[in-house]
Amino acid sequence: MKELSVKELFEKKKKDFALSVITQPRTLNNTISEAQLNRPGMALAGYLDRFSYKRVQMLGETEISYLQTFSDDALYERLKEMFEYGIPCIFITKGLSVPHQMEYLANEMNIALISSRLTTEKLALNLSQYLRNYFAPKRSLHGTLVDVFGVGILITGSSGIGKSECALDLVERGHRLIADDLVKITLQNNTLMGTPARDAGWFMEIRGVGIVDIERMFGIQAVRLRKQIEVQVELMPWRDNMDYERIGLKNNWSSIHGVNIPVIYLPVSPGKNVSVIIEVISMNHILKTFGYDAAEAYTRRLKEEIKRQSRRNR
Repeated sequence: MKELSVKELFEKKKKDFALSVITQPRTLNNTISEAQLNRPGMALAGYLDRFSYKRVQMLGETEISYLQTFSDDALYERLKEMFEYGIPCIFITKGLSVPHQMEYLANEMNIALISSRLTTEKLALNLSQYLRNYFAPKRSLHGTLVDVFGVGILITGSSGIGKSECALDLVERGHRLIADDLVKITLQNNTLMGTPARDAGWFMEIRGVGIVDIERMFGIQAVRLRKQIEVQVELMPWRDNMDYERIGLKNNWSSIHGVNIPVIYLPVSPGKNVSVIIEVISMNHILKTFGYDAAEAYTRRLKEEIKRQSRRNR
């Protein structure tokens, strides 16, 4: 199971989230194992049966105001009962002061109290987004990702089939490169986001030429950092005995992180302009998104024409 240390979170987002540590530094050694946040209002009220204690806890002005209604002894017992669950850390928003019992117990039970000057709404939004991105399922896939007419096309195929050369031609035609050779795919909100697997820039290996720098060669407008993957194009060698799709009524799907995306099996042969075909695949995908399917329209018109011919021959 993937984990994130509270110390790493604090150090990475100290400036962005305006953070400071209330408790002793050793309390930052806890780990976070869930991406969700929790506002422990019910737990503070004494209902702990459904307490999401493994999550990062967040206290805003409402919770702090509620704690101030307790007597010192009652507050100590209520917080101790909640802290015994082993909370990873607690964020306090708006730079609010916490009761001294809370700070004492947090140090005693090794739970980090982290103060933020951000509002509760803003901190919850930013922190939740960071945790979701960190814990999102990720995998690296051998392939090339390009943005063609706004559609994220993942080009896959065996080594040497021509993925990079095809992407290079697409960039020269005005499209954009996201990643070559190795694509990191992250599941975010049930969509697949592709980014370069390495933070080394947009370099591309062209067999017979060597390494080229796409950003320097074509300009910043020829590259982008991330793109949603919407279609996979699998390049494969042409074989005379293969039964390739001719009309397009049959839809093939590829599953990545449990998300299905359409996959096109594209045979490659000498003289075939693969980049133009990928442009057509992208435009056809856009038309399908807007509800128009050329294969279905062609089949429908063909059936209508057959019916007309049948009536004439009667």
